[in-house]
Amino acid sequence: MFYFSKPSEQTIEKMIEQQSELPLSYREVGETKDFAVPRGFPINHLRRKLGKGETVYRKAVAALYSWQMYALEWTEVYPKNARAAENLTTATLVNHLGFWSLNPCRVVYTLHEETEFFRRDSFAIGTLPAHSEQGEERFTIEHSKQTDVVWYELYAFARAHDPIAKIGFPFVPFFQKRFAADSYKAMICAIEY
Repeated sequence: MFYFSKPSEQTIEKMIEQQSELPLSYREVGETKDFAVPRGFPINHLRRKLGKGETVYRKAVAALYSWQMYALEWTEVYPKNARAAENLTTATLVNHLGFWSLNPCRVVYTLHEETEFFRRDSFAIGTLPAHSEQGEERFTIEHSKQTDVVWYELYAFARAHDPIAKIGFPFVPFFQKRFAADSYKAMICAIEY
């Protein structure tokens, strides 16, 4: 949903409550687990090094599950201080150069994977009907056991859903790429403290 001024916390809470009872707005639920490329969806993918070592890994996982990738000047996640957990309904508030969008999502899965080569913690959010886009976004922290490198990765497939977003489609990929780059910077800041 789009707004000309920042919506109140009561408006945000009401939307989260209403959307929490609704199904996801796309059929390809869970396909980010295997980095699938659903037909008709543009892909947004970023993978960058956060640092090295156990301390970086632990800080990065804690930052991931506390939504620090959204700790930007132009995005906020509600409810505030919520830890990412399966079936949690959230809303992302985005400032788009003078207007606001409120985008409800649900955490569709969380994963902890460990092999002889890596440890990986991930979760994905899926869009709900009032979201301006339609699709899924996976956030991952991976620790290589061979190199000790810790990676941040964002993988998403999403397309415009709301009529206003469809009109502004040429700008949607710009905001998606901007979010990916800025979310990485936010994660770097989160692990430095």
